[in-house]
Amino acid sequence: MSNIETFRYDNKIVRDFAIATAIFGIVGMLVGVIAALQLVWPEMNLGFAETTFGRIRPLHTNAAIFAFVGNGIFMGVYYSLQRLLKARMYSDLLSKIHFWGWQLIIVAAAITLPMGITSSQEYAELEWPIDIAIALVWIVFGINMFMTIIKRRESHLYVAIWFYIATWVTVTVLHVFNNIQIPVSMTDGIPVLAGVQSALVQWWYGHNAVAFFLTTPYLGLMYYFLPKAANRPVYSYKLSIVHFWGLIFIYIWAGPHHLLYTSLPDWAQSLGTAFSLMLIAPSWGGMLNGLLTLRGAWDRVRNDPILKFMVVAVSAYGMATLEGPLLSIKSINAISHYTDWTVGHVHIGTLGWNGMLTFGILYWLIPKIYNTKLYSMKAANAHFWIGTLGILFYAIPLYWAGWTQSMMWKQFSPDGYLVYGNFLETVTQIIPMYMLRALGGTMYLGGAILMVWNLWKTGKQGTLDANPEVQAAPIPKDVSHKGEYWHRWIERKPVQMLIASTVLVLIGGLVEIFPMMMIDSNVPKIESVKPYTPLELEGRDIYIKEGCVSCHSQMVRPFRSETERYGDYSKSGEFVYDRPFLWGSKRTGPDLHRVGGKYPDSWHYNHMLDPESMSPGSIMPPYPWLMSRDINTDYTASKIEILRTLLNTPYEPGYEQIAVDDLRAQAELVAESLRKDGIDQEGLENKEIVALIAYLQRLGTDAKPSSVVGE
Repeated sequence: MSNIETFRYDNKIVRDFAIATAIFGIVGMLVGVIAALQLVWPEMNLGFAETTFGRIRPLHTNAAIFAFVGNGIFMGVYYSLQRLLKARMYSDLLSKIHFWGWQLIIVAAAITLPMGITSSQEYAELEWPIDIAIALVWIVFGINMFMTIIKRRESHLYVAIWFYIATWVTVTVLHVFNNIQIPVSMTDGIPVLAGVQSALVQWWYGHNAVAFFLTTPYLGLMYYFLPKAANRPVYSYKLSIVHFWGLIFIYIWAGPHHLLYTSLPDWAQSLGTAFSLMLIAPSWGGMLNGLLTLRGAWDRVRNDPILKFMVVAVSAYGMATLEGPLLSIKSINAISHYTDWTVGHVHIGTLGWNGMLTFGILYWLIPKIYNTKLYSMKAANAHFWIGTLGILFYAIPLYWAGWTQSMMWKQFSPDGYLVYGNFLETVTQIIPMYMLRALGGTMYLGGAILMVWNLWKTGKQGTLDANPEVQAAPIPKDVSHKGEYWHRWIERKPVQMLIASTVLVLIGGLVEIFPMMMIDSNVPKIESVKPYTPLELEGRDIYIKEGCVSCHSQMVRPFRSETERYGDYSKSGEFVYDRPFLWGSKRTGPDLHRVGGKYPDSWHYNHMLDPESMSPGSIMPPYPWLMSRDINTDYTASKIEILRTLLNTPYEPGYEQIAVDDLRAQAELVAESLRKDGIDQEGLENKEIVALIAYLQRLGTDAKPSSVVGE
């Protein structure tokens, strides 16, 4: 027994991340409820620019993903990793830097996103200074994790740790490559990639942010906390091996299924579909491994709210990972894409998988580290049923809304005309579903608030065991491993695990992305497509700032219903100067890619000032501040210079020196057009609305089908 070592776990860092998880969970859900209510009553933004749907929607997604789920990941990893490795975290200082750095990033997001400081890229809206901070804090976390693995007292790396390693390396790769920008100012940057290339890399990131931030780390948590809560071993160790390696290899290929029927080349779309369908096998293998771990314990499940939370979570994981591949089938995607069906699907994963598993872990974990019992099992059971019903009230109406939208968009009369030619008819029809969705979200939020009260009372009746003392023997040296199972060699070697994981996740990215970067013919050229003028460029940035991409797409797909409604289908060559791309993922309003020239300038002015004056029954909020705020031209010249010199945009040499003068001249023309239609406002040519109108009037006007080379 002389080789037994005494050491202490760090429960304080676990407690800190648990508190952050609970607090930011409430904040993120509250913002989500407010956003949902605004889709019914847009006046709930109270007339502030910072609280409109377009600005708080990315705040909600970032709070849910990175604040709630992110802190939940770190809470679970810091607790389970120490116990699986029989070692305290490598550095208390690094743990604290990680914790406070992550919280400061969340606060920075909460400040900048409502201000309209955004890159508009889905799940990656934060601007470049915050992106750098995320990378640094993530590296701190990685160093702390890998150094703890190196100094471990357990030779075997349990399955949960495999998922933690794959998460760290993949998120690192995704974050770096998707956020390559050239800074213009401390609050703005220009993406290096444009158009189709931007779209492919963004959804390579966006899909795999779901895969490797919302899925793989939570699978690691499932493999640790579900057996602990059930007091049973994992059902199948071999199945966990197949689950892990199959998942991390296949997942990385599936991103293009978000871009079906778009201007992305067919070969990339087909790869996304094929690998998405293959994902069903490893995903359901993991789900079954989790549920079958509870074999023989179903009597406990009926009476234990913690296990009930976990069963619903794993079931939701199975549902979401079946539905996702099915939605990647082109015939189904033609129905679902741009509708609320996708929103319902996403929230089955977020509310069901991530949310319910986090709740179950919190209910199990807090009594453990406070050396007490859960304050109220009745309240936990009530939370379970409120949360479960909340998910149903949230998701089912959105499925209903999505199918309704798709059928109405595509319906033709016997004479061959669109039955619902006015897009607004398809919006007003689903407002009752939006009301039910808001009710479901409110119920889910109410359950989470009940949980916070219950956990607070639990902590009050106990005492935090901040540094529990434990004993363990170090890893024996010179032990023969001859004849052991091959996978044991990998499990003893974290470096091999890291390298193998990196290679597998890079293969799919390289095969899909490199051809799009290196082969010019993958993006056919259109001679008539020219760079944006300085005024249009500033208008596009205003469009991005206001979050218009949250409700409007800019991608007319090659369907008869869409070409009849919007005009000629979109070509990849039309987007070569779009940094970032703005194809969107949801149509709460109509597609705008062919809106240029469709309405007079005064229509756009009045529509932004009072949407219902132009579109009775519209749920779009008014934007009166666009009429009072001046166009910011401080960085116009810098943007043009970067685009011309570094990104090969064909502006004339030295054009940046006269860019602001050209902006003023075009603004005068737009203002004069508005005045002719009776809009008499002092200094109109200086206002943001003029730039936005110029951008909208440009959309889809400079591409003719006959000018596409090779088509």
